[in-house]
Amino acid sequence: MMSEITNIKASQLLNYMINLKENLGFTLLLDITAIDNLNKSHPSSTRFELVYILRHSAFEETKVIKVAVEEPEEGVESISSLFSSADWAEREVYDQYGIHFKNHKMLKRLLNHNEFEGHPLRKDYEITKGQYCTTSQSLMDEMHPLLKERNLNLQEDNLMVVNLGPSHPASHGTIRTLAALDGEKIVAASCEIGYLHRGFEKSCENHNYNQIIPYTDRLNYCSAIMNNIAFAKTVEDMMGLTLPERGIFIRIIVGELSRVIDHLVCLAAGLLDMGGQTNYWYLFNPRNNAYDFLSKLTGARLTNSYMRIGGMTHDLYEGWQSDLEDVLTKIDFGITESLKMILHNRIYNERIQDVSPVSAKEAIDYGFTGPNLRASGVAYDLRFAKPYYHYEDFDFKMVVGSVGDTYDRMMVRFDEMHESMKIIKQAIKNIPDGAISVEDKRITMPSKSCVYGGIEGMMNQFKLVIDGVKVPEGEYYGAYEAANGELGFYIVSDGSGTPYKVKVRPPSFYHMSAYPKIIENYQVADAIMTLGSLNIIAGEMDR
Repeated sequence: MMSEITNIKASQLLNYMINLKENLGFTLLLDITAIDNLNKSHPSSTRFELVYILRHSAFEETKVIKVAVEEPEEGVESISSLFSSADWAEREVYDQYGIHFKNHKMLKRLLNHNEFEGHPLRKDYEITKGQYCTTSQSLMDEMHPLLKERNLNLQEDNLMVVNLGPSHPASHGTIRTLAALDGEKIVAASCEIGYLHRGFEKSCENHNYNQIIPYTDRLNYCSAIMNNIAFAKTVEDMMGLTLPERGIFIRIIVGELSRVIDHLVCLAAGLLDMGGQTNYWYLFNPRNNAYDFLSKLTGARLTNSYMRIGGMTHDLYEGWQSDLEDVLTKIDFGITESLKMILHNRIYNERIQDVSPVSAKEAIDYGFTGPNLRASGVAYDLRFAKPYYHYEDFDFKMVVGSVGDTYDRMMVRFDEMHESMKIIKQAIKNIPDGAISVEDKRITMPSKSCVYGGIEGMMNQFKLVIDGVKVPEGEYYGAYEAANGELGFYIVSDGSGTPYKVKVRPPSFYHMSAYPKIIENYQVADAIMTLGSLNIIAGEMDR
């Protein structure tokens, strides 16, 4: 299943994007990536191509735009003046591929250290080539222009520059924010990420499709199964596969449970940052109960690797229903008790209401998706806009905020957990019997009895393990409504069992890119709460 792609010339890019946004309503820039055609059997006329993925304001139509890049050092015009989400996206492409973006205000590396030599996602960069970086980056090259834009001067205005992280409890050792302070007020800020960057996309080029699934676990480790599902679903869509009904229902159940777990972690940590330790335990204890259930089902608590292309590793165990219903009861109790303590709590409400609000227009411009976008009053959820896995048949509502402040971002997640549990209960009631995976020996592993009992089964398993599932040649963008927002995969297949290219569209990456802007003019303590409400997962952001 080939994605519909529009090819344009580099000289047309800026005007084309202006028309798409201002006249045709494609206001949400989802992602930017590049393709190195060096090793393609049928290479394009140019070695590099840029890929732009945009969504219409009605959220039903997606456009994929490709631009041939004649000279990477010359590059193309930056579109960061049109879409704020393009700022970091272009920096990432420059970092990984060495393609320049003219008139970008701060074109420098993003995921890799500034001492890094070469561009790791180029096909001629060896996957085993490691580099040592020995010096820290001051980030003052970013701070000085920011202060100049605001007519501020460090000395004359008596400003103080501090680091919030990475050695800060709220940043978990993975995010550094350089903030210029006027007293306790943040007047300018810049962020450094990449502390957990481990070359996910490069690794994908060296593994078959099923071997990639454990790597997806490490993206958002708070809801690992959702990453499994998003990747597997994209590959299955490329192959035109339809899962058996029981397999679909299992994915819905474990996916929505993972959404609840993710929200529990976000809210528990956020309330703990505020001093709400009791709330923390009300939310974290049932999260552990959910992990116990997943451990019993999949064999692992955190990184489950439960999915496979065409289905999952095994069926639900005997007694799973009562175990899961018990978990849901405990989660519901924890949420109820936590809300009792905060809903009418003056400290809680005054602490986060009207803090770091993001308007609907700003949220779309930043590339927000998921709860953070819905908190800003934008009714966009892939389960409604582009339903999959029968979500249109389930009785649940989309939770939408209004102000888009820290309060809304947290409360939307509280309400979404109730909706997810409604979905799970309906799925438990209606789950059918039958197969859990596509019954095709070219896709699904044979049973152990077949492997041990005959040469054909053994050879079948051997071929799938060594060569992998063969995916038709083409390019495809698949999207899934994960806990933090739209989790997308742009996959380029050359027809083999190993992808030519995999690009993940991580929701946290775009939420983090907006963070320095939305904490300006707020207090240092507010910045901590804002970071928690965005629920930045560094594994997903840094890859």
